[in-house]
Amino acid sequence: MDKVKFGVIGIGNMGSAHVVNISNLKNCALTAVCDIDPEAFNRIDEGIRSGLQLFTDPEKFLKEADIDAVVISVPHYSHPDLAILAMRQGRHIIVEKPIAVHKAEAERMIAEAKKYPELRKSAMFNQRTVPAHRKIKQMIDSGELGKIMRVNWIITDWFRSQCYYDSGDWRASWRGEGGGVLLNQCPHQLDLMQWFFGMPCKVRATAKFGKYHDIEVEDEVNAYLEYADGKTGNFIASTGEIPGTNRLEIMAERGRLVYEGGRLEFKRNEVETTEFNRTTDKKFGLPDIWRCEIPVAAPSPTPHKDIVENVAEAILHGTPLLAPMEEGINALELGNAMLLSGWKEETVNLPIDSAEYAARLEKLIATSRYQKKAVKNSGNAEGFGSSFGS
Repeated sequence: MDKVKFGVIGIGNMGSAHVVNISNLKNCALTAVCDIDPEAFNRIDEGIRSGLQLFTDPEKFLKEADIDAVVISVPHYSHPDLAILAMRQGRHIIVEKPIAVHKAEAERMIAEAKKYPELRKSAMFNQRTVPAHRKIKQMIDSGELGKIMRVNWIITDWFRSQCYYDSGDWRASWRGEGGGVLLNQCPHQLDLMQWFFGMPCKVRATAKFGKYHDIEVEDEVNAYLEYADGKTGNFIASTGEIPGTNRLEIMAERGRLVYEGGRLEFKRNEVETTEFNRTTDKKFGLPDIWRCEIPVAAPSPTPHKDIVENVAEAILHGTPLLAPMEEGINALELGNAMLLSGWKEETVNLPIDSAEYAARLEKLIATSRYQKKAVKNSGNAEGFGSSFGS
């Protein structure tokens, strides 16, 4: 086999992009697509569509399609069931973010995945392919920064209008998406937080539900994180700010690393902070500080394609996965912990009780009185097919 035969399930905005990306990869062949709404196939260029198997039944698609692997690009709640069904049919999988709505569902999916060690299973955490993010990871893991003391990530350049939320009756509802900015916009940053810094042991967060929009889920979160090694973190996210900010600041013994606006800058202390504090005879002075701009390549215009290509190489040649699906539970739990803390208005310890979180979410779904005033079903979630499961 010199090419991996891929299928895509969920032909919304992101699913349509996956169709184009896979069609342009040398180690992949797009052979089939699936969406419960046959009108979704009109989003696919006729030149591509004419050579594909088209399915409107997910089970039939996963059983009968001429595919080796499938990209699951549907609304959040359907990810675990479709991933499990695909694995049971011997299909390699790529699951869009988040891999599930809550930790208990991710645990169920991961438990099933262990039964199929021969299959490649990836999450669509394409931000791990960004050169700047890979450089940050390298600098942390190599010890270049020294011990990390504090992390701040302000990620508020996610502005969404009321029109956006009104474009589908499943948007911004507990029953439809299972959350707001943490479940829809921020899974990539939550994944990078745990990829860079590991998992915290405590989270204290405030979450505002419908602060800026007529929605029932969170559109602003402020979280404070505590880690077992003593470092602390702050994570701020919102879909209601113009202009927004995307700034990652890492304060470490050897200085401060900042990533903002595509630039990676390291203000490096000539003497580590702890050592200078212990040995200096200066009351107000500082050690020499070097201002270093770290060169990083421009990000790929199609990072999603990079993940698909990586999975194909893993299938064909055993290349390590960039974003193993099983690691997706960490970003999910981090977001769940922030919401759980916001609901309870108290600090929560990690790992969280997945059953408690699931029960609280089910209660919110059961008691919701949220109704859209107007619905124009013309779009899809960040990375999911609009028609499947809508």
